[in-house]
Amino acid sequence: MTDFTYAVDADGVATITWDVAAKSMNVMSLAGFAELSGHVDAALADPAVKGVIITSGKKDFAGGMDLNVIAQMRAGGAQAIFDGVMQMHGVLRKIELAGMDFKTKKGGKPIVAALPGTALGIGLELPLSCHRIIAADNPKAKIGLPEIMVGIFPGAGGTTRLSRKLGAMMAAPFLLEGKLSDPKAAKAAGLIDEVVPAGDLLARAKEWVLAAKEADLVKPWDDKGYKMPGGAPYHPAGFMTFVGASAMVNGKTQGVFPAAKALLAAVYEGALVPFDAALRIEARHFTSVLMNPSSSAMIRSLFINKEALEKGANRPKVEDQTVRKLGVLGAGMMGAGIAYVAANAGIEVVLIDATQEAADRGRKHSEDLLDKGVKRGKVTAEKKAEVLGRVTATTDYAALQGVDLIVEAVFEDPKVKAEVTKKAEVAAPGVVYATNTSTLPITALSAASSQPENFIGIHFFSPVDKMMLVEIIRGERTGEVAVAKALDFVRQIRKTPIVVNDARFFYANRCIIPYINEGIRMVAEGVEPALVENAAKLVGMPLGPLQLVDETSIDLGVKIAKATRAAMGSDYPDGAVDEVLFWMADHGRLGRKANAGFYAYSDKGERQGLWEGLAAKYPLDKMQPSLADVQHRLLMAQVLEAVRALEEGVLTDIREGDVGAILGWGFAPWSGGPFSWLDMIGAARAVEICRGLTAQFGKRFHAPKLLVEMAEKGETFYSRFGGEKAVA
Repeated sequence: MTDFTYAVDADGVATITWDVAAKSMNVMSLAGFAELSGHVDAALADPAVKGVIITSGKKDFAGGMDLNVIAQMRAGGAQAIFDGVMQMHGVLRKIELAGMDFKTKKGGKPIVAALPGTALGIGLELPLSCHRIIAADNPKAKIGLPEIMVGIFPGAGGTTRLSRKLGAMMAAPFLLEGKLSDPKAAKAAGLIDEVVPAGDLLARAKEWVLAAKEADLVKPWDDKGYKMPGGAPYHPAGFMTFVGASAMVNGKTQGVFPAAKALLAAVYEGALVPFDAALRIEARHFTSVLMNPSSSAMIRSLFINKEALEKGANRPKVEDQTVRKLGVLGAGMMGAGIAYVAANAGIEVVLIDATQEAADRGRKHSEDLLDKGVKRGKVTAEKKAEVLGRVTATTDYAALQGVDLIVEAVFEDPKVKAEVTKKAEVAAPGVVYATNTSTLPITALSAASSQPENFIGIHFFSPVDKMMLVEIIRGERTGEVAVAKALDFVRQIRKTPIVVNDARFFYANRCIIPYINEGIRMVAEGVEPALVENAAKLVGMPLGPLQLVDETSIDLGVKIAKATRAAMGSDYPDGAVDEVLFWMADHGRLGRKANAGFYAYSDKGERQGLWEGLAAKYPLDKMQPSLADVQHRLLMAQVLEAVRALEEGVLTDIREGDVGAILGWGFAPWSGGPFSWLDMIGAARAVEICRGLTAQFGKRFHAPKLLVEMAEKGETFYSRFGGEKAVA
């Protein structure tokens, strides 16, 4: 099997075509790099070859590096990583110099990258080493360097070349945020050089090769007198750029994402030295990131595991359950959001509410979102009409005839849910029925159904159009077809599913509620609220617990607390939390929606800072806890519930636990998720922390039996459960 093929035409233009067998998207391997290097050598050595086109035999150019390569390099240690990266630099630098005499810049052969579609990661780093990048006018194509999103950074020269090509400031969105662009936007930003009609791609590439002059082959950074756009660090403007960049990176990452800091260091240090020295600096920083356990955990959770779940890793082996027509009951915020994402994915939707006015209002939610897309140039008028045309708003349950899935999204009230369940089953008998709920037990709700095997829970996160996770809850009598139907539907709307078994609060809320509660407990104890909030952010949580409860609304917290207390009776553990929540609610401080919560807000709803009235009710203790102690409380409140969920069989796959935590409530993405974090610090250390917290704060921090057992055996979650089915 070969990844690259080589051919020379009658005009002396060599074409190197990347086409990895048995892969829908090209990915780079070490063997592929060796093949590419050999073909480049052949072209440069052949006097009959005037220039080279590097292109793809697939509809896209490349999706990035084969992650097995990274795993192989990491297994060999730091030196193996550094040596492997420098070999890649050698191949790409050979393409860049193309046989020219480095002193005279003469004698090189033009090499052009012709991109038919998406070019990501190494799929852009390779073109950046070519003398020109020409892309097909393919609006669906994405071009960029998304490595930062999975805990690494562009380490095959992309960081050094792009920062020197655009300047540190202009390159920042593409390097530090992983911004992806369509071909026209990529050209406007300076990432690529030309966009041509798809049918003209190779002809235009050949035309450029045959017309290229020697000056066209010299990269700016190899030319005498090169100056970095925007200024190098020792230039006044460049100095200010890097000061600002450092502040921005630390402000956004709070110092817990090692890849972002390493990337910025590579750009800064590299800008002070010649290009080849800068590549070695980039390789050293890339090596340090790959040796950091955070990178492997992020790659595993946010790329490998996420992709596996989206492809149906835990799907029952039943026939295809593609949804063609969807019924949505309830046109409120959740129902309207579900209707929009389904219609946007090409599914016909019947949106039902008690009144036509409410149903129409739910349909208008789709219209409003589409209008925003039109204003941003992301949606055409034709696309808007097409999507809206798929949504029928009505009060008539008879319109459910012909649907093959119903998603109910009415109030979190068992009586209301039972009523609509019965109506829907009369209108559409035999159809899989999914109830959207965040807290109500699925098995109990299924009692209203005459077909419990078709009854399943589905928990969308708000706002539906933006949140990527969907939690699917299997009731005690839920059948395999219902699970497959829910999974296939989530795949259709391009979200990531996890499947959990029925239990109070399921998985996500089971873990996030203790996080919120721990923050509120600390306020009642006299811990400085700013310490609570900043401790959370400094450990990688996107929102502190107090801000999070403001965003979700304090009265919702009160409602959940009352329902939980009623269900648990004397076992209810959160009385101290309720004291604070109920007091806040009684004083009209219901969160952001009321412009009053743990935070103070302006008349326009802008957060102004923590509410000073908290200190009057809950005076600050003179002895404040350490940052580490606060962080341990906030993290352990979440991860211990994740372990208990696994132990009890609510979670059946630790991959779902890690991916669900990051996508569902933003659990410290740098850690790879709760199970990855526990593996990172070790079960023995986790048990030690638990014992200290238990002695000081009570049994809620008691280490689960499973964690203690793993500590005694020296096991990790991923070595014990292997990312496959964790429990029967």
